[in-house]
Amino acid sequence: MTTDREQEIQGVKEGGPHLVILGAGASVAALPNGDKHGRRLPTMENFVSILDLGTALEKANLEHRGRNFEDVFSEIDANPDLHDLQAFVERKVQEYFSELELPEQPTLYDHLLLSLRKKDIIATFNWDPFLVKAYRRNSKYTRRLPAFLFLHGNVMSGYCPEHKVRGAIDAHCKVCKNQFTPSRLLFPVTKKDYTSDLYIKNEWEEVERALGNSFMLTIFGYGAPSTDLEAVDLLRSAWNGKERKMEQFEVIDIKSEDDIRDTWNEFIFSHHYDHHSSSLSDLNGTE
Repeated sequence: MTTDREQEIQGVKEGGPHLVILGAGASVAALPNGDKHGRRLPTMENFVSILDLGTALEKANLEHRGRNFEDVFSEIDANPDLHDLQAFVERKVQEYFSELELPEQPTLYDHLLLSLRKKDIIATFNWDPFLVKAYRRNSKYTRRLPAFLFLHGNVMSGYCPEHKVRGAIDAHCKVCKNQFTPSRLLFPVTKKDYTSDLYIKNEWEEVERALGNSFMLTIFGYGAPSTDLEAVDLLRSAWNGKERKMEQFEVIDIKSEDDIRDTWNEFIFSHHYDHHSSSLSDLNGTE
C-alpha cells in the first residue's frame, strides 16, 4: 500500500511529466574538473583543441581557429575530397566520448536522476556517456528513474534499423538478436535534418510528444545556438502546440536573465518562469 506522499509524487497530473532538456553546459557543470581521469568536456568552441584535431584540419588547409566546430565539420562534409578526413574526425569523436568515465562520487547527473519521477523524461543533446552511466549505477537502488532521449545521438545508444527499436550500444535487438548499430553523432549544420535519420527521427517524435504533454519544462545548459535553429523551432512548435495556462518553464544557465528571456521568450507563459545560475553552489543547493 502506498503512502499519501508516494501517491502525490507518482500521481501529479497537472499536464503530465516534467521534461528536462540538457545541453553541453549541463555536462560541464556536472563535471567541472573533467571525468574520472581529468579528461575535459569539450564545447563547440574548444572542440578541436581538446580532441587534438588541429593537425589533421591544417593538413587539409581548413582554418579552425576561432570557429565553431560545427561550421568546420559542415565544410568537411560538403567537400567530397575530404571523405577520409570526415571518417577520421567521426572516429576521433566516437573514441573520445566513449572513453569518458564518471567519477566515483555522485555528480549532478546522479542527483538529477534521483530527483525526478519514473513518469518524467530527460532529453539530451549531449554525446557523452554520463547520463547513461549515472542511470546504470543508480538503477541498483531504485526502479523509479526517468526515461531519456538522445536528440543528437549518444555514444552509449544504438538502434536496430530493421525493427526500429533502440537501446544501449552493448545490447542486442530482441527480434533479430543483432547488436545495435551505433547512433550517428555528427550532423553538418547545413543539413541538420531531424527526419532523414531513423534514429534521430524517432527521438524527436518522442520529445515532441513529451513537450505536448508536459506540465513543466526545464532547459539546463542549452543555449539554443544559431546552428540549431531547426531544433529550437521543433521544440517551440511542440511546446506551444496547446493552450498554456499553468505550465512552468525553467532555465538553468550562466547567462544573464535578460539574455535568457530574449532566447526563450516564446516558451514563457506570463510569470510562470524561473531562471537559475548554473554555478556549482546553486546547482548543489549549497550556500
